[in-house]
Amino acid sequence: MTAQLVLVATPLGNMADLSPRAISTLSSAHTVACEDTRRTGQLLHLAGVTAKRLVPVHEHNEASMIPVILGLLGAGETVALVTDAGLPGISDPGSRLVAAAAAGGFDVSVIPGPSAVVAALVVSGLATDRFVFEGFLPRKGADRRARLEAIAGEPRTVVLYEAPHRLVATLNDLTAVCGASRRVVLVRELTKLYEEIWRGTLGEAVTLAAEPRGEYVVVLDGAPPASAATDADIEAALVEELALDGDRRAAVTAVAASLRVPKRRVYEAALRLGKTGNVLH
Repeated sequence: MTAQLVLVATPLGNMADLSPRAISTLSSAHTVACEDTRRTGQLLHLAGVTAKRLVPVHEHNEASMIPVILGLLGAGETVALVTDAGLPGISDPGSRLVAAAAAGGFDVSVIPGPSAVVAALVVSGLATDRFVFEGFLPRKGADRRARLEAIAGEPRTVVLYEAPHRLVATLNDLTAVCGASRRVVLVRELTKLYEEIWRGTLGEAVTLAAEPRGEYVVVLDGAPPASAATDADIEAALVEELALDGDRRAAVTAVAASLRVPKRRVYEAALRLGKTGNVLH
């Protein structure tokens, strides 16, 4: 192996998931580019791989390290790229480096293996024939609102990553735009000792995720097909949503997403209910 960039999948948590081919590639590479040199050093030690030059490539320095890695490739070296867990480039550093290496005419290959996105999707029990991966949502502002609204109307299964300290906020936001009845699967600590897979609705998940621990993959059922919802359907759904927290704006958004009807029509239904005293303002 000479003058190529090789993306190597590493275990999500269980060391036994490191494939023989991955070990062989890491052993023969001249340089291993990695997120955390200490963590990758430990991985290599456990795999029996010694005397490797480790070069840090993480989210804060990927752009500045691209010329360095291209220089190594230009000198005829093989560089193995790994992240802390899973496939490089999936919500982790690597995609810009791969693009630069390919544009520079260097060979780029992959040693496939563990991927939290695919693992969580296939174990979720939700539709796998068509899905979208959203990674981590923007933390706040207009970008977050826009992504949430897009997810609410997305007919394909949606896969998200979320940190434990932000999980409850994200579940609350998803409930507000998708409705409490949308099915969701929370996958925690994949392949590790405390792996957990929970299945239910967004409304249930908000209550149960009061003290989340570990890294999460959130697998969300796609939006139902557009239906010919009647005014009675819309009003019943509004009453159900308002029973949760009484916020009319959130209820209108959630019902519009769950029934796939225009928000204006739902808002008009809320006004009608308000006149009869059946809805909170």
